[in-house]
Amino acid sequence: MPSLIDLRRRIRSVKNTQQITKAMKMVASARLRRAQERVVNARPFARMAGEVLQNVVGAVSGAGDLAGSLPLLASREERKIQLVLITADRGLAGAFNTNLIKAAQYFIDGRPRQDVSLELYGRKGRDYFVRRSVRISGEVTGISQSATLADAEALAQKLIGRFSSGQADSVYLLYNEFKSILSQKVMLRKILPISVPQGTAQRDYLFEQPPAAMLARLLPDSIVLQILEAFLESAAAEQAARMTAMDAATTNASDVINKLTLHLNRVRQASITREIIEVVSGASALE
Repeated sequence: MPSLIDLRRRIRSVKNTQQITKAMKMVASARLRRAQERVVNARPFARMAGEVLQNVVGAVSGAGDLAGSLPLLASREERKIQLVLITADRGLAGAFNTNLIKAAQYFIDGRPRQDVSLELYGRKGRDYFVRRSVRISGEVTGISQSATLADAEALAQKLIGRFSSGQADSVYLLYNEFKSILSQKVMLRKILPISVPQGTAQRDYLFEQPPAAMLARLLPDSIVLQILEAFLESAAAEQAARMTAMDAATTNASDVINKLTLHLNRVRQASITREIIEVVSGASALE
């Protein structure tokens, strides 16, 4: 049976841990508020930009073979696949990183005949896959909560270059999408080649420049926008997962403190009772 000193020490240790989890929950809550605003503001723009691009591509696709003049539309057999994995740089976020790593491993295991290369964004994904026998084409850490448009443009240029040169036949994004504070969904999105809608009704567009030249400018921008949206979604989902995990840890710490306090009171009561019995027994022996 632990002594009173040991129980008090354990209670004090759990209380210190609880203070840390409370502070981390408050920090995650504040950061989540800002990250959620960025995601909510970016979603309508990304959705509308995607719809406009799809409409334009669908409207001019009947005029000729766009894939021949626009490499980003060229669909070919998937022999070399580029997977971009976006994880967090820090832990203590529940199953946020574990779900992504499992999904990436499942993606690789499900394509044994294809050559899958990983572009790792985030320290947790990097730390896991550098110890595995997988092909890593690049890694970036330290920007899971501070990714900017410049970061998205740099990654887009790299992916477009690999796809255009034939080093990759397709490009996928794997990240956590922010649904709510209690829910984050693992998303696998194919961003290259850009899909052309089939059976889209022809729209009467007036182009001030050749459609191929205009799409050559719009298509890379759409890739940048999808990558930036994935960065923002991942940042918000990470803070939501961390806030939920720290809230659960704080609640569990309270339960542990209550159990230890109850046990401490029982041990102290038993000690007092034993001392009283010893005093009474000694007094009886003197009589």
